[in-house]
Amino acid sequence: MDVDKRLLPADKRKPKPTDENALGFGNIFSDHILKIDYTPAQGWHNARIEPYGPLSLDPAAMVLHYGQEVFEGMKAYISTSGEACMFRAVNNYERMLNSARRLCIPDFPVNDFADATYELIRVDRKWIPQKEGTSLYVRPTIIAVDPHLGVRSSHDYLFYVIAGPVGAYYPEGFNPVKIYVEENYVRASRGGLGYCKTSANYAASLLAAEEAHAKGFTQVLWLDGYDKQTIEEVGTMNIFFVIDNTVITPPLNGSILPGVTRDSVLTLCRHWNMKVEERNITVDEMLQAQKAGHLNEMFGTGTAAVISPVGELVYRDQRIIVSNGRTGPISLKLYEELVSIQLGKKPDPFGWVVKL
Repeated sequence: MDVDKRLLPADKRKPKPTDENALGFGNIFSDHILKIDYTPAQGWHNARIEPYGPLSLDPAAMVLHYGQEVFEGMKAYISTSGEACMFRAVNNYERMLNSARRLCIPDFPVNDFADATYELIRVDRKWIPQKEGTSLYVRPTIIAVDPHLGVRSSHDYLFYVIAGPVGAYYPEGFNPVKIYVEENYVRASRGGLGYCKTSANYAASLLAAEEAHAKGFTQVLWLDGYDKQTIEEVGTMNIFFVIDNTVITPPLNGSILPGVTRDSVLTLCRHWNMKVEERNITVDEMLQAQKAGHLNEMFGTGTAAVISPVGELVYRDQRIIVSNGRTGPISLKLYEELVSIQLGKKPDPFGWVVKL
């Protein structure tokens, strides 16, 4: 796919942050945006990189009224050898394709979209921060743009990618977080949109997250919408348990997101000959394991946080301390291994890293 470049002159580009310790997450954006249009007659066409700026949408654009939208999250890094790299971007686009199909968005060429994204990162390479623990967060999105009121799938779409330098996703950084087990609200159910990365999933989670934050918790642990016992995922992460040195995570049953970092963790654990189980786990099983001293660790996985240890949960006013409130050895080993592969400090036996 040819990408037309309509770049800002050097003297018109924004100043980059000078303090990489104060980047935060999701507040700063680079100079350029990648866009690709879709129409039924032309398919995906008109790929271009142009200056970052507001989108021009008709007030009747269908994304605004019917939520037909999918997105992804990935990161670009500077390796220890000074090369710009991305981690498993093609896998993110494969997941985006699955999300798009559920939302009736036309198929797109995964490798072409990945290559166009690499080109955007090359253009804005200077926006990739240098400090370890920082990265350039990359957000691809597809939205429905037909100006139409009426429930149907759109005919025309816009794909775009924006990027910006970020630090740690959670204020705690790699320190253990506090999680609230949610029973009142339901994020998703089987047959719905739980496995898709789409705005509706996150909109459904906001109220529970706000209430959890007000109580002093970092995130919500979601349960199955029917039995309110089977554990599914955290608001922004897949969830893992280490019970009697067995790594356990809920299966991909259609209501949780098939995380790329989740898959990376499972791959590493199997590569290390650790015992791994993808199976249902209930709150009662978790509580019994904790009471018996068998719940060794608990951690979340996701692109934004990579690995996020869980130090404390609250369920029905019961306070559950995990790993003495500290980061466990498996969480730490996984975090260090993933980051080391991403930065080129260790070999990449799985071909995950793309050098730009």
